[in-house]
This record gives sequence, structure tokens and C-alpha cells, in this order.
Amino acid sequence: MSSIETGRRVLNIEARTLTALAESLDASFDEAVRILEGCKGKVVLTGMGKSGIICKKIAATFSSTGTPAFFLHPAEGAHGDLGVLSQGDVVVALSNSGESSELVDLLPLINRMKLQLISVTGGAASTLARRADVVLLVKVDDEACPLNLAPMASTTGALAMGDALAAALMEVRGVSAEDFAQVHPAGALGRRLTLRVEDLMVGADGVPRVDETEPMREAICVITEKGLGFTGVFGKGGELKGIITDGDIRRGFQKDYSFLDHSSGELMTEGPKTVPGDTLAVDALRLMEAHNITSLF
Repeated sequence: MSSIETGRRVLNIEARTLTALAESLDASFDEAVRILEGCKGKVVLTGMGKSGIICKKIAATFSSTGTPAFFLHPAEGAHGDLGVLSQGDVVVALSNSGESSELVDLLPLINRMKLQLISVTGGAASTLARRADVVLLVKVDDEACPLNLAPMASTTGALAMGDALAAALMEVRGVSAEDFAQVHPAGALGRRLTLRVEDLMVGADGVPRVDETEPMREAICVITEKGLGFTGVFGKGGELKGIITDGDIRRGFQKDYSFLDHSSGELMTEGPKTVPGDTLAVDALRLMEAHNITSLF
């Protein structure tokens, strides 16, 4: 079998795993979301080996989408790290077999603290499943490993289940883009979600402006002085009436030089596009691109 064929076989097995997992979701998923939504403390994810790595990713996804969560190594938990658990926490335990000894050893302590336990496992009759309040079954017929030994399809399924829980929690809690931005302030993502028009705009003193009664000659002088390629045209009460751009002036010269003797109000484009100052910059940019304009009030 060629490398490409092996790759396709792996991806097909994992794709079938996810399809089957989606079709198998039942009331247990709803119950798990309900428990997580009602969590008064932290969501603590725990699992050994590859399951532990998946736990770390799910914990990071939960935390970044409005559900405080972290990973507890089950072996370290038995040597003092269980002290991080407190009343109100919810534990999510991952184990494909449901019999990982380090994880099973923690279950009596978790039950003794009366913490709710959600298990993500492929073993429906396993110790982990029997001790859990809710069981999310992630069962695979075959791992994608050529030896059918290394966890591949099972970890993909567990990871996807974690994403499904996180997404459902976001919808239940009504997490908005603004909420998401609060925990993603850095990098391109943070700038896209936090940078607003008021952070970038030219202030009132820098806005080119002419009165609607002033002649076009004055408008040209203002556009040249401010260097922004346009001027706003304002009424006597200070309200924005229209806009005159460099392009308007070029087109005016092409038609008739006498346009310079007309008032700005006569030749302006009425109703220029506007946005509130608290508009996200990325949304303002989309508006500008949609209307093929380079300035926005």
C-alpha cells in the first residue's frame, strides 16, 4: 500500500468515526451540556496518555469560549493535585477503555466529593462509565493505526466530542463575538474582534469639512489641505449632508470647468455611508469594500 493510500485509509476511517458519532448523539449529550452549563466552579478534564493530550485541547477550547477549564493529570492527582478540586466543579474524564488504572483510582475520591462526573469513553460497561453521572459513548470499530493498536480514530472522536460540547455551551450561554474577544486580545484574531472604528478614525478636528453653501473652489482647497481625498459637506446645523471626493472633482472637470462656480451642496453625493464609532473595524472594512468606497464617516 502506498503512502497516499495509507493516508486516505486513515482519513476515511476517522471520517466514518465522526459520522457515526454524530448519528449516535442522544439525550446523554443534552444532559452533559446541562451539567456543564450549571457548573458553579471549574470544569476539570482528566485522562491518561493520548487521552490526556486530548483533554488539554478540550480544556483550552472550553476556556477560550467562556467555560473556565483546566487539565488534571490523574497520576499527579493521586499525589496531591486533587487539591485543585473544590465544591461546584464538574469533572470530565476521558478513557477509551474506561479502565485506565490511574483514572479509575481517582473515581472514589471524585464521588466522595460529590462532584458531577461526565465520562467520554468507548467502554459502555466500563468502570468509568458505571461511576459517571453521564456517559458520552465514543466507540470505534477499528483504530486507524495499521496495527489497530495506537489510538487514532478514538482520540479523533473524543476531540470532536469535546468541540461539540464547547460549541453547544457557547450557544446555550449566548456567547457573542465581543465575549470571545475578551479572552483573545492578542494577535490578528484579537485585533479583528476588538479593534473598533473609534480606535482608527480621524477625530473631529481632522475631518475635512465645508458648508453646503460654499463654492466648489473652497471644497478643493479643503480636500488639498487635509490630504484625505475627500471632504464632508455639512448643513448650517452641523449635520452631515454629503461628501465630495477627488473622483467627483476629476469627473467634474471632464464635464465642465464651470462646475467650480457651483456650491458644494449642489454637486455633493448625498447620504454618505456612516457607521457608529463602536463598530468593529473589520465590519467597517466590509462595508467599504461592498460599496467600493475608501472613506467612511
